[in-house]
Amino acid sequence: MRSTAPRNNKLKPSSNLIMNGSVRVRVIRTLLAIQNGQSLASVLDPLLNSLHDGDKGFAHALLLTTLRQWYALERLLDSLADNSIDEKEVRTTIQVGLTQLLYLQVADHAAIHETVEAAKEIEFAHATGLINAILRKVAKNPSKFRKKCDKKHSLPNWLAYQLKQDWSEQYDDLMQGLRQPAPMFLRVNTAVTSVEDYQQALVEFEVEADLVELTSGLQLENSSDTATANSILTKGLRLHQSTAVNALPQFAEGAASVQDMHAQLAAPLIHKALLNKLSVKSDDADVDTDTNNNNNNEIRILDACAAPGGKLAHWLELISSNESSLFHVKQNDESVSMVSKVKLTAIDNEAPRIERIHTNLQRLNLSQHDLQQAEKNIELNIVCADATTWQGAGKKKSKLVFDAILLDSPCTATGVIRRHPDISILRTEEDVEQTALLQADILHNLWPQLKVGGYLLYVTCSILKQENVEQMQDFMTHYNNVVAIEFSDDCNWGIEQAIGRQCLPIDSESGDGFYYALLQKTAE
Repeated sequence: MRSTAPRNNKLKPSSNLIMNGSVRVRVIRTLLAIQNGQSLASVLDPLLNSLHDGDKGFAHALLLTTLRQWYALERLLDSLADNSIDEKEVRTTIQVGLTQLLYLQVADHAAIHETVEAAKEIEFAHATGLINAILRKVAKNPSKFRKKCDKKHSLPNWLAYQLKQDWSEQYDDLMQGLRQPAPMFLRVNTAVTSVEDYQQALVEFEVEADLVELTSGLQLENSSDTATANSILTKGLRLHQSTAVNALPQFAEGAASVQDMHAQLAAPLIHKALLNKLSVKSDDADVDTDTNNNNNNEIRILDACAAPGGKLAHWLELISSNESSLFHVKQNDESVSMVSKVKLTAIDNEAPRIERIHTNLQRLNLSQHDLQQAEKNIELNIVCADATTWQGAGKKKSKLVFDAILLDSPCTATGVIRRHPDISILRTEEDVEQTALLQADILHNLWPQLKVGGYLLYVTCSILKQENVEQMQDFMTHYNNVVAIEFSDDCNWGIEQAIGRQCLPIDSESGDGFYYALLQKTAE
């Protein structure tokens, strides 16, 4: 899921990232670039590509750990300095030194000497005495200062305050969880192999992984207009250690994808809802029932804000599977087709991100060409468009277009801070309000395009209620043709909300912070 919150307006991005000097100098310059508004995603590869293979691991750990502990290190630094340190370059250099001493167990003499030398390289030699004194003080009792650093949160105060308001019971665990590295999860392409077989293949490649099973229960209406629990089992793999994708079996051939476990819930949820819509037969003339009658049983579905395409690919895997119940349903011991064709549209508003969708689908053999070659009854259309204004019907009179919509909504991405710790530096309190307004605009544009009886799955990777349950509550006050589908008690993930469920990134084995709400359109 992308983060499209406005960049901190106080920071001006700069592309003048100089990648020379020692490893520590390059890390310091990378951190300065992030403070100037550049994202970690845009500067990490230039940093690593500029280094010898033997230095990449240390640089990556130094950069990511410093970012994860950024605000805790800042508070520690302020307590250690006799006078205020205003020079950003000096503060950053000291924080890099503190990370080595407190979190990376670098030898004292190496951490102090190399950090002082780095200050000289970036032309801040006048501060070497101060840097040396602070680092030596910490090196005398690192466990004391590590405890002091770990005692509180490592977030900007505005964000910590909001999270305490939203999650008072989980606050302490959440604050510590956000400071830890996130586990690496794999989604297995079950059109190629089973999860269990791929787990065994990993063993042969000396990659250890645990099977993770998430159960989702949905209270969906059946043909007798009563809600019944529909259970969905989502299987994924959690690696014991993060591993380069080129070390994974058949990765290039599309056997697996790297995707957070909680992100893997999206496609099965909207797919189950779609299947339910198609199976329900209503006698109510006001309810749209043309799905099974018009256009030779064609259905149309939408993935909005689809880049980089992980959830889109997962949905395509489910639809195109040889066992897909969209195309093969048993009735009276015979296999019949529920639909003759699926028209899937995916939109995103940035051309480079559209290219990433194409690249990811090609690896998974899910491009339109691949689907045609495999004789799948799927028409895939990927469009560069703004979800706040785009109309799927084009110039057609009817705006009721889609049987199901997956809205992977733009958000502040606070639920993936473990993977993208630069978020805590780049986001501002004002970004949350602006993002919530953007989400509302997208919802109000897409909802009228959903058919009666259709479903919209709203997803974010935020852990802020303003973007999630509060957004849903506000949205539902504007329409009298929307109901929120309840999750049943057999869900083994997330925290039940007034609408939807919220996952929190609390422990070292859990997935990221995702929010899910499933809405159904009813007759006016």
